Amino acid sequence: MSLPTLNTAKHRAQPAEHKLNTAELERLRVEQAAAALGPPTSRTQSAPTVILRAPRVADGAQMWRIAKNSTVLDTNSSYAYLMWSRDFARTSVVAERNGRIVGYVIGFIRPEAPDTLFVWQVAVHPRQQGRGTGGHLLHTLLNNVAAQGVSKLETTISPDNAASIALFTSVARRRNARITKRPFFAAGVFPDSHAPEDLYLIAPTARATQEEHR
Repeated sequence: MSLPTLNTAKHRAQPAEHKLNTAELERLRVEQAAAALGPPTSRTQSAPTVILRAPRVADGAQMWRIAKNSTVLDTNSSYAYLMWSRDFARTSVVAERNGRIVGYVIGFIRPEAPDTLFVWQVAVHPRQQGRGTGGHLLHTLLNNVAAQGVSKLETTISPDNAASIALFTSVARRRNARITKRPFFAAGVFPDSHAPEDLYLIAPTARATQEEHR
């Protein structure tokens, strides 16, 4: 699972006596990515122009194009997005603006863990980025599936994808949930040059933010 990686300024080399440890470097990188994502747009601002709803089969082609044109997302086959829009519409959300799909989140409830939503992919069109759309998609989806007894979110993120790490960290913070990570798929298990993936768990998720109660 990945979002388009945002360009962030590289850290200047630190003097030897002020070297940052790995945890500090990761924290700074995530904070920079979070700043690049921009502040979340309030519901009153986004409602007139952006509609969040379940996907339809006709949306699949636009979802595939957003993934393909991002150049950094794992692009599934166009067939996969059509099927996802048909069979997993209840656990997915698209953002529509002026009749066009400008973002989406697709996921499924794990058969072995019916209280857990696995988020497969989040994508936002470049012209829609920086408006809090990714966060709105995730919060909307979590609120939708809460009635089904879902209280946990899982997703996998490659270690170098600071934008995705920042997005999910922000979602956990706004829902007063804990976020943890652990190694999941090592690079060696992939048949190609795919980066390793860490598993992130956010729980409990069945809590709406203050903004959603307004």
